[in-house]
Amino acid sequence: MSSPPDRIVAAAGGAVWRHAPDGGTEVAVVHRPRYDDWSLPKGKLDAGEHALAAAVREVVEETGLEVDAGRRSVQTCYAVPEGTKRVDYWLMQAVGGDFEPNDEVDELRWLPISVAGELCSHQQDRDVLTDLARTDVPRTPTLLLVRHGRAGNRSDWDGPDDLRPLDQRGRAQAQRLAEALPVFGPTAVLSARRTRCEQTVAPLAEGLGIPVAALPELGEEEFSADPQAGMVAIERLLTPRTDPGVVVVCSQGGAIPSVLMALGVRAEGDRLYPPSAKGSVWVLGGRAGALSADYYRNFDPDPEAPALR
Repeated sequence: MSSPPDRIVAAAGGAVWRHAPDGGTEVAVVHRPRYDDWSLPKGKLDAGEHALAAAVREVVEETGLEVDAGRRSVQTCYAVPEGTKRVDYWLMQAVGGDFEPNDEVDELRWLPISVAGELCSHQQDRDVLTDLARTDVPRTPTLLLVRHGRAGNRSDWDGPDDLRPLDQRGRAQAQRLAEALPVFGPTAVLSARRTRCEQTVAPLAEGLGIPVAALPELGEEEFSADPQAGMVAIERLLTPRTDPGVVVVCSQGGAIPSVLMALGVRAEGDRLYPPSAKGSVWVLGGRAGALSADYYRNFDPDPEAPALR
């Protein structure tokens, strides 16, 4: 019996790049002996997996390279016997590791982007390489802007609001962020001076072995009182880095949309402001007018991933 044509087979992968000795960019292209083709590393999602986690896992498994996830790239779809294969791609900077042949990939070549496109066997891979070659927005982010997790209702808290802690769901969101965000290569963790903000990024900082530093300018009331000081801090954190990695900042719902609009991020549909759900993350790089801005509502399992048993 054939599979229904509307069935989605979810997969994810990466366009892994590095700086070439001549100052250009090289991208990793892999040969798969099973299909005798040249492609970008990718693979199907595991049960309960988010596409970004799957993309990094597949790249590491197939190439042996260590990578930092960057800007979200294109999504490709094409017919397979099981239905429609959907592949979500991210740009990834190689930061270490060495290739060794394995069961899935027997050869890896580092090539200029244009040469890699000529070698690739499938148009969908060339579409990803076209996105990698863009120069209008950066490939690598420098700032992860996190809204704190859920902290219950203000009316149910007897103490000062600045000290209101995360509730059970908020603590679960914080743990999920601690599991998901290391793929971006965080090098510093900052927070507004609110207990719920500090608690949201504390598990991440603990896992990384670094402290949570204060960034008072990004508190809701502080930003409202002096938005210029807040934007100076944001602009500083968006400054391009010579080394890979990002800074994580946890802030509040009264500040994050204003920051985004000042950077040129516009609301969609009938929204007044860009979204900023509790526990969500904006992955930012560049400057207003040349900004890379990817929104992650959460890092829950992809709806099309196999179900956990």
